[in-house]
Amino acid sequence: MDRLGSLNAFVQAADTRSFTVAGQRLGVSSSAIGKAVARLEERLGVRLFHRSTRTITLTAEGELFLERCRRIFGEVEAAEQELAQTQGAARGKLRVSLPLVGMLMMPTLSAFMHCYPEVELDLDFTDRLVDVIDEGFDAVIRAGEVSDSRLMTRTLGTFRFRLVAAPEYLARRGTPRKPSDLARHACLHHRFATSGKLEPWPLRIGKAFTLPIATVANTIEPLIYLAEQGHGIASLPDFAIRQQLENGTLVPILDRYIHHEGIFRMLWPSSRYLSPKIRVFVDFMAERLFSNT
Repeated sequence: MDRLGSLNAFVQAADTRSFTVAGQRLGVSSSAIGKAVARLEERLGVRLFHRSTRTITLTAEGELFLERCRRIFGEVEAAEQELAQTQGAARGKLRVSLPLVGMLMMPTLSAFMHCYPEVELDLDFTDRLVDVIDEGFDAVIRAGEVSDSRLMTRTLGTFRFRLVAAPEYLARRGTPRKPSDLARHACLHHRFATSGKLEPWPLRIGKAFTLPIATVANTIEPLIYLAEQGHGIASLPDFAIRQQLENGTLVPILDRYIHHEGIFRMLWPSSRYLSPKIRVFVDFMAERLFSNT
């Protein structure tokens, strides 16, 4: 702190070309400014000012040092302002990218909107791998691993897939006891919107076989509805069918043959300090999204 005080005394003296005026600005005597500058010159081993009975002027070394000092105090001021902003209220536009299954996160997003009405959510639903920084997103929710060193990350929760069907369908068509039994059932498939490929079912199977295709959809919600209506068996993430499993409109099958665990993460551009709107959004989603799993 003494060094910063000496630097400040030097900058004020350089700006005013007067120890007296510098002292008035800082609320100390002109002699205190002179002593602070003298101690600084002694520590640096160079003369910073040419002194006469009436004026002071910077030496070449003083000019160079003044430029560096201005940068230092500029960084200090910027850090103080940035930190102050993090303590402010959460408000403003928050641009968020979510996977297509993000529609199933709407209850949590709705709760966030009630808690933080001054945050304007701009939601983009896509399974495309967006570039968080280049495309100007404040935050992104995605499943899978993260390898971009420019991003901060926080785990929101884990999920797994389950094969489910309506009790009425199983009563009519029978309950599969092993994966190969699925060959005789109506299977409801999810197609990736970006690649056009069918999402594989995470089954431990012996001899490979092709699953029948009764229906294909590129979003999860239609598959949930069709499965509830008794049209077949679907492979769905557990967080998306929590309510259906609880009320019995869908029941799980072949659980011991399924091997899968996924992780949802929140990503946002790396920064020393989080803006209030991003900070509260990350904390809220991490605490609430999978709170019932």
